[in-house]
Amino acid sequence: MQIIPLESLKVGANDAHRELVNAQRLPDWMKTKAGKFRQMSETDALLRERGIVTVCQEARCPNIGECWSHKTATFMIGGDACTRNCGFCNVSTAKPRALDIHEPRNVALSARELGLKYVVITSVDRDDLPDGGAAHWVSTIEAVRAELPEAQIEILTPDFRGKWKDVETVAATRPNVYNHNIETVPSLYRWVRPGSDYNRSLELLQRVKRFDSNILTKSGLMLGLGETNEQVVEVLKDLKAHDVDFITIGQYLRPTPRHLPVARYPHPDEFEELKRIGEDMGFSMVASGPFVRSSYHAGEDFARATETVIAIEA
Repeated sequence: MQIIPLESLKVGANDAHRELVNAQRLPDWMKTKAGKFRQMSETDALLRERGIVTVCQEARCPNIGECWSHKTATFMIGGDACTRNCGFCNVSTAKPRALDIHEPRNVALSARELGLKYVVITSVDRDDLPDGGAAHWVSTIEAVRAELPEAQIEILTPDFRGKWKDVETVAATRPNVYNHNIETVPSLYRWVRPGSDYNRSLELLQRVKRFDSNILTKSGLMLGLGETNEQVVEVLKDLKAHDVDFITIGQYLRPTPRHLPVARYPHPDEFEELKRIGEDMGFSMVASGPFVRSSYHAGEDFARATETVIAIEA
């Protein structure tokens, strides 16, 4: 299938427009599973009661029905307004409010009430704060550990603008998994991740691993933004060279008409091929498929990854 360069997606570019219209028609393999309404409502009510923000809602995740039916959610801390304006992300860009000092405990209590054994936490970018929200991250992780001492914790953080002291402050809490998504290929950063830097993200992941080799590092990619599979393979090589343990590869879905268009929907076979390539490179775990997201089945992915690490060490 032809790749549509983002530069060509302009009014009057008739051929590209026709391709784009076709790309917006969801193929058969992109049909989501509906969740069970009662269980979803219970999860929603529990989170609303404590004023919890989830990336499931904010990012309009296609897996929300399935996950919430199983009382699984990904907590998003730092508020619901982001200081960056990424072309793919549905989280609103605005001047954030002051941090909620009660949020860490509310996240911890919600995780306990949901009965989570694997807790995934992410956040908005808080470039307005001197530490990028690092201290708030620490408070949240510590609160979850106090309520659920046996639970495993995965965090998905911003890049903290390359302030490595703040990254190490968060890494010092020793989460089981430290995730930071690379998102796309370098040539698309200008549109997809303005304000971010490809090499800075790679360095963050490597610094976390060097800070504590026991922390598993993780990163994720979206397909369908105009990249080629050859470019994706180069990103996988970069991630492996920067000591990333496991990766997720999923399909980009346009949240609203004001976001970047979908250039194409790679066939599931392409995702399987990238999975094979990643495994051949030596990643501990590769989750690759149209509906794969960073936190989707994260607990199961962690178990698979740790089994692989143990096997390699043995």
